[in-house]
Amino acid sequence: MSRIGKLPITIPENVDINYSESEITVKGKFGTLQTKIPDVIGITQDNNTLNVSLKNETRSVRSLHGLYRTLINNMVIGVSEQFQLTLILKGVGYRAVVQGNQIILNLGYSHPVTIEIPKAISIEVVQNTTINLKSCDKELLGLFASNIRAWRRPEPYKGKGILYKDEKIIRKAGKSGK
Repeated sequence: MSRIGKLPITIPENVDINYSESEITVKGKFGTLQTKIPDVIGITQDNNTLNVSLKNETRSVRSLHGLYRTLINNMVIGVSEQFQLTLILKGVGYRAVVQGNQIILNLGYSHPVTIEIPKAISIEVVQNTTINLKSCDKELLGLFASNIRAWRRPEPYKGKGILYKDEKIIRKAGKSGK
């Protein structure tokens, strides 16, 4: 049995969970999330806890146990608290601006980079170089942050690029003079 899969999920007071054989829906203060669940995963609810169990014990099914428990737990946390990521633009002239449902990035290219913001994500730009992303969907938030970061990954010589908040760049020595 999975160590993570057998842990119970505590449900906050303001979260409502509805599940059927193949789908689970979680509603909360910050939105509604739903996902499909394989038939071999069983869900039971007792008062304010949710347990994820297996209907049969094969190797491929056991590998899904911890995964779906974590996905459901992330949904519960997301709709009750929201997830937050911070990106930092490091480099001369690097800046970000939010206009409508787009984020415009100046990253040293000859043109500004324009990226559509998904409806489930809210963005706040602080001092032109810090981007705060918030969403109840952890998967969508991480994917959107990595898409932004892909435009200018941090480079090891000067440390310029788009970094996650507490990310450390291991610097390389440049050319050594004689």
